[in-house]
Amino acid sequence: MKGLRLPGGSHLSRKELEDLSQRIEPYGAKGLSWILLTPEKIKSPLSKFFPQAILLRIIEHMEGEKGDALFFVADRKEVVAASLAQLRLHLGKRFNLIPKDVYQLVWIVDFPLFEQDKEGRLAACHHPFTSPKEEDLPLLEIDPEKVRARSYDIVLNGEEIGGGSIRIHRRKIQERILEILGIDSLQARERFGFLLEALSFGAPPHGGIALGLDRLVMILARAESI
Repeated sequence: MKGLRLPGGSHLSRKELEDLSQRIEPYGAKGLSWILLTPEKIKSPLSKFFPQAILLRIIEHMEGEKGDALFFVADRKEVVAASLAQLRLHLGKRFNLIPKDVYQLVWIVDFPLFEQDKEGRLAACHHPFTSPKEEDLPLLEIDPEKVRARSYDIVLNGEEIGGGSIRIHRRKIQERILEILGIDSLQARERFGFLLEALSFGAPPHGGIALGLDRLVMILARAESI
């Protein structure tokens, strides 16, 4: 469960709150909880389930002030992150909270190598040929979900403008990754035999990045979409 604070958002109507909830449904969220800190009182559907003291602790933790709106999503961490990210961007644009003429770049690194799919099985976050970080290799045997990938995104003003990864160049590591993903040695040879054979000859470390020039032009032109 995570949340975000919208300064001055306590005036939102029930319909507007329902619209916000529907906006994040495509990202897997099953609903949006909220607390409105109106000048008169605290309004929230959470008051049906939690005593006032708990709500006050939540408000204090989020540094909520009179006039603010607090939003929450509870689900798998991937769903929570994607849903709140989209909600944050939407609210920022709608209430003009995003500074103009500011260009802020950030590299996103330390992505997980694996994630759980809807059936609870491990799947590749990027693709099954992404290299794990060298220092995390021992975790492949004891706790694969904690392994970090050598992948990266570059983000400008909250919009991804590029991404890529370093590929696996050692056969044994590639075979172990495929095994973790439920692909046994026979299937691996049938589906990826050409790749495994190539790696056995000593392929060098390799990787790359793909930049989205159309997305970059969109940001520079201050357009809403490509």
